Amino acid sequence: MEKRRENGQIVSKAISFLLKNIALMVVAVSLVLFIGGRFELASATQPNAEFEIQQLASCYSLGTDAIGRGNLLEGKNIYRKCFTQDAVLTAIFPDGASETRYGTDSWADFVSSVFQGNGYTATQHLMGTINISVQGNDATMTSYLHATHKRSETSIDVANGTYEDEVVKKNGKWQIRNRTLKLIDFLNLSSPTTNSSSTNARTTNSLTTNSESTDSESTFVRPNIPRLKH
Repeated sequence: MEKRRENGQIVSKAISFLLKNIALMVVAVSLVLFIGGRFELASATQPNAEFEIQQLASCYSLGTDAIGRGNLLEGKNIYRKCFTQDAVLTAIFPDGASETRYGTDSWADFVSSVFQGNGYTATQHLMGTINISVQGNDATMTSYLHATHKRSETSIDVANGTYEDEVVKKNGKWQIRNRTLKLIDFLNLSSPTTNSSSTNARTTNSLTTNSESTDSESTFVRPNIPRLKH
């Protein structure tokens, strides 16, 4: 009888041990599956985040070029898709001048006043060399700018620089919270003037033809930057 009781206790302990180990194994497997699933989800979402953030650069260009062709309202509506409501935007020009605006409507008004003040009839903003770093719901983005501003059929202003952006994700949507444009140049390019005497000279001298046909006027232009009234 005593022996049977001891055997029963041993069996009971063995069953209890097995149940505990099975429970631990179930917990371990669940954790692996959960963590693995989270990792795969993060890996799958990362490219999507970078793509969505990259689209913000194009969004801004489209808004700016809408303003460049004279449609300020369209530009403002597009800007609101790219930026947070409390966005801060700064432009630093090659001569050291700078301008900071708070909110996209204020920035759109500033852009419009610059374009109108310089007599631009159309603009085209190209973005490239886009570099993005994502950390959770925050990200940074840098992108290179090449912008053409049309003054006339024979004269354009060309700007090159770098945008530095702080980007956040709110309510499932990425938007720019802080943008700084650092311009490295702002030049005017105009077609060279041609007259009859220079045309005759070019037809009789091949060296002159080679040098004059490739000649163009390139001068630094200090943009007409409207200032805030203090």
